[in-house]
Amino acid sequence: MSKSKNKSGKSTITYKDSGVDIDEGNKFISDINHITKSTSNEGSIGELGGFGGLFDLKKCGFIDPILVSSTDGVGTKLKLAIETKSYFNLGIDLVAMCANDVLAQGARPLFFMDYYATGKLDKSVALDVIKGITEGCIQSGCALIGGETAEMPGHYKKNDFDIAGFCVGAVERQNIFNRNSVVKGDCVIGLSSSGVHSNGYSLIRKILEVNCINIFERCEFDKINNLADILMKPTLLYTKAFLEATKNNKVKSISHITGGGLIDNPPRAFNKNLTLKFDMKNFELPPLFKWLKEKANISLFELAKTFNCGIGFLIFVDRKDAEAMINDINKIGYNAFLIGSIIENDLNKNVIFDGWNFWHSN
Repeated sequence: MSKSKNKSGKSTITYKDSGVDIDEGNKFISDINHITKSTSNEGSIGELGGFGGLFDLKKCGFIDPILVSSTDGVGTKLKLAIETKSYFNLGIDLVAMCANDVLAQGARPLFFMDYYATGKLDKSVALDVIKGITEGCIQSGCALIGGETAEMPGHYKKNDFDIAGFCVGAVERQNIFNRNSVVKGDCVIGLSSSGVHSNGYSLIRKILEVNCINIFERCEFDKINNLADILMKPTLLYTKAFLEATKNNKVKSISHITGGGLIDNPPRAFNKNLTLKFDMKNFELPPLFKWLKEKANISLFELAKTFNCGIGFLIFVDRKDAEAMINDINKIGYNAFLIGSIIENDLNKNVIFDGWNFWHSN
């Protein structure tokens, strides 16, 4: 580190000398401004670089809106992203983890903000992440209105970084999902996931370590893709499916299958006196999750409590509305299917699985 001298002849140490280059940070913001403009929607105001992001809720056409917010990260999927250089997909993951949670409250995502922290800013890496965030915002219909890029020398190792996101949406007061509206006899629609999404990666990384698996080699269950490609698929955004499903106010509740998998997340969408009965005879466990179960040597219960198992989103509807809704969602490119029904609480369990043996089959 070179030191300059002031007029008194004493050496000076600048902020840049300590590892923080404000000019480079400002240049990075300038570089991404044109990229983020592609996410603008009817409520967008101004450009990046202010003290806060502005958004005009009135222009979005709401009459009596309730704001819904969610913040999240991508967990230790970040470690694999750095190893595989899958930075763009990681940006999509970040938006999806937040926006899908907002959808589960019945709200339409409106705007997004990100936090990017690193020891030393690598603009090419950060730019790929921002491009992914931009793509995620476009897919979810929300505007990227601001964020924070922090250089923290000494706190992060070389090439390490962390990201977090914050999404805000809105829903008309009268359309907020009410878990009390879910009753015995209702149907549950499942929407396929794109893969693991962004939960359970600490277990995945342990599986790779214990089994000495090279993720860049062809995997056992896929003849085309290597394991890195499969594990780094971005989380699926369900905004378009949500908008299609809710267009006639037929949806009673929604569950986003994140941390806690198919065991802990569904009960957040209905009352404790009810049980979701999964009919697994209508669903085949995807090869990736069979492989994870085998390599970890875990029970189906542990698998379902850790991963989404191929189902990323659940929609609770009246039985008479289920078939038409499934057809409408499938027409716009998702894979929706009937996966279960609501029954009276069974043996004090809020989730039960009919057809575990089918899951276990090859």
